[in-house]
Amino acid sequence: MPPGSPLPSPTGHESYVTFCQLENEAAFTCSADRTIRKWDVLTGQCLQVFRGHTSIVNRILVTNNQLFSSSYDRTARAWSVDKGQVSREFRGHRNCVLTLAYSAPWDLPGAPFEEEAVAGGLLVTGSTDGTAKVWQVASGCCHQTLRGHTGAVLCLVLDTPSHTAFTGSTDTTIRAWDILSGEQLRVFREHQGSVICLELANQHVYSGSADRTVKCWLADTGECVRTFPAHRHSVSALKYHAGTCK
Repeated sequence: MPPGSPLPSPTGHESYVTFCQLENEAAFTCSADRTIRKWDVLTGQCLQVFRGHTSIVNRILVTNNQLFSSSYDRTARAWSVDKGQVSREFRGHRNCVLTLAYSAPWDLPGAPFEEEAVAGGLLVTGSTDGTAKVWQVASGCCHQTLRGHTGAVLCLVLDTPSHTAFTGSTDTTIRAWDILSGEQLRVFREHQGSVICLELANQHVYSGSADRTVKCWLADTGECVRTFPAHRHSVSALKYHAGTCK
């Protein structure tokens, strides 16, 4: 494609796109049309369609030639990127699965007693049923159910070296969990609205909320060390970059 030429507009989804991830020279999109699609970002060509979910696909995550997806059909799924086929289904949530994160087995140090369980890595999912679940990717079995939130789990991030998950909820709290034992480690309480997005950077947790603020917390204690109150509406996304939170 000549420099300066307009990029083609991808077409193919039959309803709105809920999430997109760029991976090398490909883009992966998921949609309310129940499909996931892989695109060539240079040509705009649809390279592959992943079919299997029976309702809206909320979120996708592509890593290590695997694709993970979460859906309103109450499942999460693992797919082979090369084959475009489901390799594992994760069933157990009682309502739609909103968010997910993956920890590869080599990112889980200090757990020799869990070696077999984490052989394929661990997938963590958050749901409107108020729980997060930790899944053994190799077997598809639920490893732990993280119970404590009193509202939907909207977002989560993983600190893989300490095998800790941080979850944000409509109950206005953030909670830290040991994903191997399922133990709730601490609760972060200061937001006045739903916690919509989370980011982990330099041992700090950043949270965006429906209360129109972003807060910075010490990950290991739950202490709120700074509040950014500038927004006029809910904070739906945030990204930490080069020493600043944008």
